[in-house]
Amino acid sequence: MTIFSIILIIVGLCLFETISSIDNAVINADVLTTMGSRARKWFLFWGLLFAVFVVRGILPWLIVYVANPGLGLIESFTAAFSSDPKVLEAVALSAPILLMGGGTFLIFIFFHWLFLEEKQFGLVGEKFIFSQGIWFYAIVSILLSILVWYALKINPLIAFGAVVGSTAFFITHGFKENAAKAEKSLLQKGSLSDISKILYLEVIDTTFSIDGVLGAFAFTLSVPLIILGNGLGAFVVRELTIKNVEKIRKYIYLKNGAMYSILFLGCVMVFDSFGIEIPSWLSPLITFITVGYFFWKSKISLNNNTENNK
Repeated sequence: MTIFSIILIIVGLCLFETISSIDNAVINADVLTTMGSRARKWFLFWGLLFAVFVVRGILPWLIVYVANPGLGLIESFTAAFSSDPKVLEAVALSAPILLMGGGTFLIFIFFHWLFLEEKQFGLVGEKFIFSQGIWFYAIVSILLSILVWYALKINPLIAFGAVVGSTAFFITHGFKENAAKAEKSLLQKGSLSDISKILYLEVIDTTFSIDGVLGAFAFTLSVPLIILGNGLGAFVVRELTIKNVEKIRKYIYLKNGAMYSILFLGCVMVFDSFGIEIPSWLSPLITFITVGYFFWKSKISLNNNTENNK
């Protein structure tokens, strides 16, 4: 792996983590406004350390370990730097299972957003698809059946990876649904302590981080690079939470960019799991182009609104 490809992967990971965590930053900012200054400072400092070193540090490590239990915890972390043929073979054998699970998870996230979530319509057809939300569960069920059918022809464990990915989606989706309700309760009731709100934000951060961590495997299987790229992204999200969240909200199509990036990365992971060669530069390039397009589209909309309000 060249220096250029490493830098490209890290920057791509940072951008993807940032753009996919916009909702997280908004929730953090809303809840932080109801907390005392001491609690806010505590969360923004210690919460950042927890987000980077615990959640985005341990989670990808554990995912690689679960996919390669025979390696052990230390070898799972250092597998990216190992030249041991046995270690390299174990990672190569487990990669399709991991990629299929992560890809299925990300694709389900995209279709849920496309069919069921309120949004600014950024592309032709989105409004019509949103009006057909009743078809979401049918679409993802058929998609899961197709993935499992073709995966079984290659390796039953890859098919199992698709099932695990869909299961992970519905579990985390349940947490996010409850988080939205809990946020309204936190903002309406002033009786909850700052400690309770901090614990709530940490749970939310952990739930939202799963999207970024699983998507990171579309960029690389190197745990150290994932930790570095996602850690930088988590830092950027905290900065947005503190300073610029209101400005970010004005860029109305950034969420669209995040979701289409998630779709493309999910497809890259699924194709890779079926043995289709995907160059390492493709995932960062897709992320840059997709996010850049929707940022440009948001900028135009913002400028038009500014001119109309004059």
